[in-house]
Amino acid sequence: MDKEKPGLPGINNIQRTIAFSNSNTNLRTFPSRDPRVGTVPADSSSADHDNKNADDTAKNIDITEHLLSLEQVCTKYSVQVNAARPQDSFGLGNAQAAKLLVDNGPNTLTPPKRKSALQKYIICLTSLFNLMLIAAGILVYIVLAIDYKDNKANVYMGAILIGVAFLNAVIEWYQERKSENTLAALLQMIPPKTHVIRERKLESVQSADVVVGDVLFLRMGDKVPADCYVFAATDLKVDNSSLTGESEPQEREPGNTMRNPFEATNLAFNGTLAVSGSAYAIVVRTGDGTVLGQIAGLTAGEEKAESPMSHEIARFVRIIASVALLTAVVFFATGMGLYNDFAFSINFAIGTFVAFVPEGLPATVTMLLTIAAKRMAAENVLVKDLQGVETLGAITCLATDKTGTLTRNQMMVTNLWTNGTMYAATRTHNDVGESISSGNITGVREILLTSTLCCSVKFDRSDVPIDKRQLLGDATESGLVRFAFSRLSGDFDEVQAQHMKVFEIPFNSANKWMLSVHKLTHDNGPLTLMMKGAPERVLRLCSTILYQGRIIPLTDAHRAEYEEMYQYMASQGHRVLAFAQLQLDGSAYPEDFTFDKKRANYPETGYTFVGLASLEDPPKHGVREAIGRCRSAGIQVIMVTGDHPLTAEAIGRKINLMVGETRDGVAVRTGRNVNDIGEDEYDAVVIHGESIANMSDADWDLVFRKPEVIFARTSPKNKLEIVTRAQALGHICGVTGDGVNDSPALKKADLGIAMNESGSDVSKEAASMILLDDNFATIVKGIEEGRLIFANLKKSIRYTLAHSIPEVIPQILYIIVPLPPMITSIMILVIDLGFEVLAALTYAWEPPESSNGLMKLPPRKPVTMRSIAMLRARALRHPPSIDPHTGKPIKPSRVSRALATVKAPFTRVWWQDRLERPEGEILVDGELLSWSYLEAGVLSTISSIVVFFVVLNHHGISPRQARLMAKDTSQNYFNKDSPDYTYNGRIFTGEQQFYALNEARTGIMFSIYIMQVFNLFICKARFRLPFGKFMFRNVRTFYGFGAGLLLLLIVTYIPPLNTVFNSSYKSIPLYWLIAVGFGCLLLAYATARMLVLRKSKPIQWNQTIDGLHMHPTIWSTRQRTKSIDVVV
Repeated sequence: MDKEKPGLPGINNIQRTIAFSNSNTNLRTFPSRDPRVGTVPADSSSADHDNKNADDTAKNIDITEHLLSLEQVCTKYSVQVNAARPQDSFGLGNAQAAKLLVDNGPNTLTPPKRKSALQKYIICLTSLFNLMLIAAGILVYIVLAIDYKDNKANVYMGAILIGVAFLNAVIEWYQERKSENTLAALLQMIPPKTHVIRERKLESVQSADVVVGDVLFLRMGDKVPADCYVFAATDLKVDNSSLTGESEPQEREPGNTMRNPFEATNLAFNGTLAVSGSAYAIVVRTGDGTVLGQIAGLTAGEEKAESPMSHEIARFVRIIASVALLTAVVFFATGMGLYNDFAFSINFAIGTFVAFVPEGLPATVTMLLTIAAKRMAAENVLVKDLQGVETLGAITCLATDKTGTLTRNQMMVTNLWTNGTMYAATRTHNDVGESISSGNITGVREILLTSTLCCSVKFDRSDVPIDKRQLLGDATESGLVRFAFSRLSGDFDEVQAQHMKVFEIPFNSANKWMLSVHKLTHDNGPLTLMMKGAPERVLRLCSTILYQGRIIPLTDAHRAEYEEMYQYMASQGHRVLAFAQLQLDGSAYPEDFTFDKKRANYPETGYTFVGLASLEDPPKHGVREAIGRCRSAGIQVIMVTGDHPLTAEAIGRKINLMVGETRDGVAVRTGRNVNDIGEDEYDAVVIHGESIANMSDADWDLVFRKPEVIFARTSPKNKLEIVTRAQALGHICGVTGDGVNDSPALKKADLGIAMNESGSDVSKEAASMILLDDNFATIVKGIEEGRLIFANLKKSIRYTLAHSIPEVIPQILYIIVPLPPMITSIMILVIDLGFEVLAALTYAWEPPESSNGLMKLPPRKPVTMRSIAMLRARALRHPPSIDPHTGKPIKPSRVSRALATVKAPFTRVWWQDRLERPEGEILVDGELLSWSYLEAGVLSTISSIVVFFVVLNHHGISPRQARLMAKDTSQNYFNKDSPDYTYNGRIFTGEQQFYALNEARTGIMFSIYIMQVFNLFICKARFRLPFGKFMFRNVRTFYGFGAGLLLLLIVTYIPPLNTVFNSSYKSIPLYWLIAVGFGCLLLAYATARMLVLRKSKPIQWNQTIDGLHMHPTIWSTRQRTKSIDVVV
């Protein structure tokens, strides 16, 4: 035996068994549980795998009634049933049912514990920003109590600071509550009404009132309201896809030989759908005791990860808070050292603190995310967590389910092989076979009629056209019926009425075929027998074949051609059915002949083999283009499915998820041994879920290095493991899914995305985002929206922080130089909470600089070898404390965390973490801070100081005299009651000093405003020069700074407000032109800066991925192209 190549032994073994092979290699699939589905024979290891996976999944499920007899179940639950005539069962008594309802509670899933509205508001209020604002407001009133006379001007400031904190909390709390209320209306999974038999009466009750022991009557189209024991059934099939991920309906009937409850044929589970037939069953579990409730318990055990945006905003707030507090403390000490005046020093410290803290930032961020969430709601995306909007734009790995997420869970016919010819039922770029030009083609006609007549699909109504009806039945038969009625001329209903069914043998696990006899006249009689089912079973019953227009004996050559066609269809991941007919001899089978299944008085062999039909579960509209765009955006898209590896790979290759070669594919192409293929020679891997438990850390590293990964035959725990492993490598992981089996991974992921129409309530509860229209393609819009909101948030913060320096520097000059108080705390609040918030909010509507630019950039935190090494090095520096008994990490107490936070800055590890250069882009980085504080901020400060001194000089006070007046602390100039000041023979009264200073202060406010208007446009440009039409596409920009200007004019030119805001209605607009000049200088500097950055730090775009097919699929364009009209 060859030795395995080192590095990834798990993948070597896995790919050897599942890769596509050339024509000399036998293809195989796992045996299907559906009797109608044909598969290429497989060895016994496949069945062993299925049993093992099922056993692993079911080992923690508390249900054993499937192992009991009917009598034992009736005794256990004190219920009376009639197995021979179930409709005559007594069921439970009404009093007995009422008592059980009281004892066991309603049949509902217990919602997770939620915080009260008050608790949520307090959490919002006690964020670090808000606590800082409240503390500052309290300090203002403490100073006011110490010295009211000298500080009475601050009576408004304290109230405003505290009010801002409460307002920030109200905005955040209201938006979260509104999102939760919207979601609550969607979570309606358990059906409102259920049919039960109580005291021999069939009645409809609320599903929540169903109790253990109730006798349920289930029929096609019903959703099973509880776990129940089936004791009588007529062709009952249930869709377990939302529970187990299996897309094919499962038969349910009395009797069972399987120990695994998921494989038991006499159990129907809560939340599953009856797609055909009817049954009577005894309820054995309700509410949280059901399998649905027990699997939902996995979700409760997973902690919700903090979003990248939450982490970065929290980090930024901590930095700003630390700088503001440190600065306030330093300047409080400086004030005390220079002037030994506590009240003065506190006021100065508060002013510095208020200047440093962007008070409007939390409200701005929340409202920006809210506006983005509303835009996404218009695209049928419900965002439960506001910051999930941005998280979607930050994801580096998107793990998605297949059935119902990437595909429609609707089977569609793709190919026919009949009369010796292969036909293509659809038109795609890689069609194999001739197009169906007419429904009268020999063989095609027979398949169409068999699909129409030999089926158990029902319509929900008959008073509307066929294409507007809902099909009630399994996906395979529904696909055949859709294919048939799309090509039949005339009234489809008339075809079935004209050729009435006189006999039927439904599908079952023994036969694996369906047989029916219809009134379809031919030359030899009035009746025709039709059959469809598993190809190998149908072929075994045939002795002739329809070939080249004639019915001839079936030979070995025909069987070889059949095998070749069957192999091809199966290798495409399609489900394959065979069709056969027999024209019954009228002399033996007249029109009034009575068929009897028990006597088997119908022909059992000697049929004519008509052909094969393959069906696939096609991708949803736009999925291929969506995945292609995701991959072009640098996002690793991974399929995680319970389907067979061949099916998963085939679908993956159709939807741009896999375009490269696997290791086995390279071996086949090059003619080498698979163990000789190096890791760098292939890009795609398909991992079997059975191998996940045996994969080492090195195996996982190699898997995630591959750009194309599919995990097949996975269980819920496998999905959870995949997400955990991806996050351990630093991936920001998104997970899509619609079933209960997806919910643990949905909650563990950084962003869980659930489906609304096909999703379970457990998956919706676990997810952070819900696609209301179940359209996977909407995710691409969400990713682009997420990237846009991050870019716009960054622009907004870059813009907002720039006004801090022209507010802080005057505070420092006030005490160091000293100078007159150039700007007051109340003015700072007008700037921060007035026009700055209004202008910053306009970035919420800012369009991208180019149409596709955002989706050509790599994720802002790409996973690279360096990032993985950094992450692991940091993990080694911070090893968790492990409980020796449980092996789980010990969660530290609040006191321990607080002490660790205080000690951290004095440790080497803390400084290593802080000085480590992060990989990728963060929300607030050095470049942003440099622009806001050192470049635009400094230039804006110079402009403000110049305007301030020009206005003072206009009133006759030179900069030197202003300094001397401020330095003379014995006189306390620039107040209304200040003593006169004489300079060059000119006397300045206290009122003149006061109004001159207020007018100069007003000039500073307008200077900051004008500079920020220029900055508002400059910050729009990230990749382009700050010129061009894109700068003016957002008309709300003009509304924003226009509203800000109106606010300033009101504060300035309404005299009563001058007293509150220290402004002056005598301010002359002429001096504002100084700020306009500095604004032009800022624009010129920003342009030169951008040109330099283009050369020194060019933009890194994603590399083009060869092999992606970005043109729409046939399924995407089906409604826009003219279909082939075929008649029979």
